[in-house]
Amino acid sequence: MIGERIKSLREKKGYSITKLADLAGVSKSYLSYIERNVQNNPSLQVLAKIAYHLDTHIEYLLGQELAPKVWVDHVLDEEWQTLIRDAVDEGMSKGDFQALKDLVRSTKWKEEYLASDAVHKGKKKSSNIIILHIDH
Repeated sequence: MIGERIKSLREKKGYSITKLADLAGVSKSYLSYIERNVQNNPSLQVLAKIAYHLDTHIEYLLGQELAPKVWVDHVLDEEWQTLIRDAVDEGMSKGDFQALKDLVRSTKWKEEYLASDAVHKGKKKSSNIIILHIDH
């Protein structure tokens, strides 16, 4: 299964075995063994290198039904790309983006929870969150 998926993605990208082997830093013969299922237990490090160059995830190569990675410019319109570029130019880090994403997810979860709780109990509940910061 791993071999078939690697071969299929490799061919879709138009890579030869030699090209993918060079990109991933593995020998051509080893990659060929993987694709032909002669070697059916490659290391996660090797799979990570191969997956990266095939624009997919290790999980997909291992059999999960995840779609291959999609390039950002195929998904985000120009307005989104400009917003992201501006945020990065203004000093926003990956950690900041992750924190913002987590905040949005938490807020949506809370809204959904309160809405479903209100339906079940006929009233909304509020919750108090206490954040404790200790300096060393």
